[in-house]
Formats: sequence, structure tokens, C-alpha cells
Amino acid sequence: MASVADCMARDLLVVEPATTIEEAARRMAERNVGTVLALDGDRVTGILTERDVLRAVAAGFTASDPVSRWMTANPETIDADDSTDHAATLMIHGGFRHLPVLDGGKPVGILSIRDLVRVTLSDAAPRGA
Repeated sequence: MASVADCMARDLLVVEPATTIEEAARRMAERNVGTVLALDGDRVTGILTERDVLRAVAAGFTASDPVSRWMTANPETIDADDSTDHAATLMIHGGFRHLPVLDGGKPVGILSIRDLVRVTLSDAAPRGA
């Protein structure tokens, strides 16, 4: 069974909670990622996803709104040495597609549902093999 550390993305996009949503969305687009972590020092205070940006647009956001207004505050997290099965369970029951990954309480990665699908597919033998 794979650990979260084996399949997570390590190149995090982080912002401060006071960063504008416009700036966060621009940086997400530049990096072609769907998630940004809001940090206070080394502590994850929130997560902003493409869904949150879409919700902000639909609600008539102001470009200068801070990320903190639209992010999910104090998101569920997972430890780097936890299993991918545990991560999948958290995502399914929590109804979200991204998990900040911590090591010693500090953010070291992000795990997406897509990462978990890759693990599942690599474990499956192709038909006809």
C-alpha cells in the first residue's frame, strides 16, 4: 500500500490569507494548479481551490477580496506517512478533492484525488496482460 508521500505533489503554491483572490487565481493559472494553501508562518490556515474561485465569481466577488474570505478555513490535513487508503476515505467522506500534507506539522505537499487515481491505476493489471 502506497503512502501519501509516495504520490503527493511537493511543489506547493502558497499565499498569505490577506493575498487578494485575483492574485491567488492569477498564480494558480500561471502554475496550472487547482489549489493554493494559505499559510500563517508554517501553519496551514486555509485552502483555496478552483471551486472556491468559481463560487466567488458567481457571488460577485471583488478582485481585492482577500483569499481568507473565500478559502476553506482550517482544512482537513493528512500526514505524509499515512496511507493512500486513509486519504481516499477522508476525501470521500469529507466531499473534497485536495488534502494538504503535513510532516511534523508543517506543509510538505498536496494530495489530489487525481494522485490517488494514478496510484490505483498503477496497481491494476491491464486487461489482456
